[in-house]
Amino acid sequence: MSNILRAVINITQNPIINLVDYYQGRNRINNSGKALENYIQDVFAGTLNENDENRRLQRLEEVFSYQGNQNNPPDLILRDSDAIEVKKLQSKNSAIALNSSYPKAKLYAYSPMITNVCRTCENWEEKDIIYTIGYTDDNSLKSLWLIYGDCFCADKEIYERIKNTISDGINSISDVEFTPTNELGKVKKVDPLGITDLRIRGMWHIDNPNKIFDYIYKFDEEANFQLICLIKLEKYNSLHQEDKEILEQLENINIQDIKIKNPNNPIQLVDAKLITFKVL
Repeated sequence: MSNILRAVINITQNPIINLVDYYQGRNRINNSGKALENYIQDVFAGTLNENDENRRLQRLEEVFSYQGNQNNPPDLILRDSDAIEVKKLQSKNSAIALNSSYPKAKLYAYSPMITNVCRTCENWEEKDIIYTIGYTDDNSLKSLWLIYGDCFCADKEIYERIKNTISDGINSISDVEFTPTNELGKVKKVDPLGITDLRIRGMWHIDNPNKIFDYIYKFDEEANFQLICLIKLEKYNSLHQEDKEILEQLENINIQDIKIKNPNNPIQLVDAKLITFKVL
């Protein structure tokens, strides 16, 4: 079973920076966004050097139980393990667009924002979620954060309180026809002729980890590539011992015991592991 440490090991053992050129050579993509998605699949599946596409697809099926898309999160689910969201940025400090989906510390099977296929891809109720945040230019991957949602996203009640308050306010407007929706609201027949509809949706953003965690990590402007992985200590301790031993023996990798702010109560500090790797 794959996990976040296995992805870190695969990246550090075979760092690939020129993603577009690499995946164009395998006839898979023609843009950096799709290249990043393929790269995340390959680093978790251990298929970076698999040239036979049929064998690669078979391996992906073994490792992942679900693959979504932009409109149906999450992007991936590791079989019997964590969910994965892939985000591509073209500025090292730009905010992360989450569109109509609020930040997630965890993924829940009962969430109305996921599809039934995702809900039934395996027997599950709750999953940890890894945000993979790649900063790219047109061709190259400059940095990659692998970070669990519970390191920087608050509990769902925080976001749902705001969402529900707005939705309730919209739905209290008199003399208009509403239809059920997973968004903030949808109003039918706004005008006297009944020919105009209004769709009301949220556009969530969250700050870049480079900004959120500048108190524990400073972005290296001189590095050609940098990998930053952040995991709460409790989660780190639950991962495969063999993977931790391999990771700790690798050269050019830095593993630190740190403390981060609790997203639900910032005055509290939480034990965590910070793993970094650079290509200079």
